[in-house]
Amino acid sequence: MLLKVFKNTVLFSIIIGFSAVTFSCGNNIKQDAGNTKLDTLALNDLSGTLHATNEIDKPIIVGANRTAQYLPVLKGKRVGVVANQTSVVFKAAGQTHIVDSLLRLNVNIKKVFSPEHGFRGTADAGELVKDGKDTKTGLDIYSLHGKHKKPNETQLQDIDIMVFDIQDVGVRFYTYISTLHYVMEACAEQNIPLLILDRPNPNGNYVDGPVLEKKHSSFLGMHPIPLVHGMTIGEYAKMINGEAWLTNGVTCDITVIKMENYNHNRTYSLPLRPSPNLPNDQSIILYPSLGLFEGTNINAGRGTEFQFQRYGAPFLDKNHYTFNYSPVPNFGSKHPKHENEICYGVDLSKINAERRFTLKYIMDAYHNATDKSKVFNTANFTTHAGTDKLQKQIEAGLTESEIKATWKDDLEAYKKKRLKYIMYK
Repeated sequence: MLLKVFKNTVLFSIIIGFSAVTFSCGNNIKQDAGNTKLDTLALNDLSGTLHATNEIDKPIIVGANRTAQYLPVLKGKRVGVVANQTSVVFKAAGQTHIVDSLLRLNVNIKKVFSPEHGFRGTADAGELVKDGKDTKTGLDIYSLHGKHKKPNETQLQDIDIMVFDIQDVGVRFYTYISTLHYVMEACAEQNIPLLILDRPNPNGNYVDGPVLEKKHSSFLGMHPIPLVHGMTIGEYAKMINGEAWLTNGVTCDITVIKMENYNHNRTYSLPLRPSPNLPNDQSIILYPSLGLFEGTNINAGRGTEFQFQRYGAPFLDKNHYTFNYSPVPNFGSKHPKHENEICYGVDLSKINAERRFTLKYIMDAYHNATDKSKVFNTANFTTHAGTDKLQKQIEAGLTESEIKATWKDDLEAYKKKRLKYIMYK
């Protein structure tokens, strides 16, 4: 039975099926030496599976839906969960949050940890989120984007195992992978195994952008990876371990519950907003390129219903641009750049966006600024770019191809490194 559902302007399909019982000695989830292994019946839980748009015969089954693969290891344990609004198990009638699903399965969840934007995904970008209590379940929620970005020893005292289930979009300055780093580090220090429920990377079909320079590391980029890294959360966790990026070279005991029928060339439509300002496929595809505007004084659609699908500013040439808009406070942006001002720029909401990274939008805005000194917020742009060279290259008038040529060696080295951790061909 095929049920088509529209949510947040994103099309997705729920395919219902029943799986046969097959016996496995943990083959489907066996990880590198030293990782936790689950020896159990390999039941493919198809209570709900998310369907990719280009291969109707083999729907993608996300890690969260493969409950028979991970439920045995959680039974009898005190469990912590790192989750947000994207942490769902897909079912015929829609979806069930992973926390609600585990509680119904009598898993002993002790507490929940939430990343940027909070447990329900409603906080502004960069907004500090306080600890609280989930009104539905009564569970304590500890924010990892407030006073602490890393779970502390006290918070982990009554935890036997942690579960990490968050939808990423494959961009270095999208902070969920920084939260992953700190959760892995905290678990490693307290000898707590980490179970990662993997999900597709909607920008996972390519690798591009400048590689972060160590001196510019921050919560917006902690590791020497390109702006578009081309990995799933599970693959990225393996890289963090393998490259010894955790403090003092500690290693986290991880098990990744792999997806079924996923590969990096499959297109994927997210059924839920991964954060308040990524409302649909168009915004997610354009986000790697338009996300650089976050390090400038140019608005990238925040304060409109077309976040990361347009850009503009009062100081862009109104004689050059025929499009304009005025940002106002809204869901996900309480104080957008240039609030209630007329911004001149470009509407990208209806273009056939390509799944690739380009500098053409930020270069266009810079070249058509009436006062170029107003474009860059230098420190913030460097943090987003991961290098101080990119701003200088744009200001010097280099072409996109000339700029990209300077990334070539670093990208090739990264791609070779990446191959060691790829789980989906």
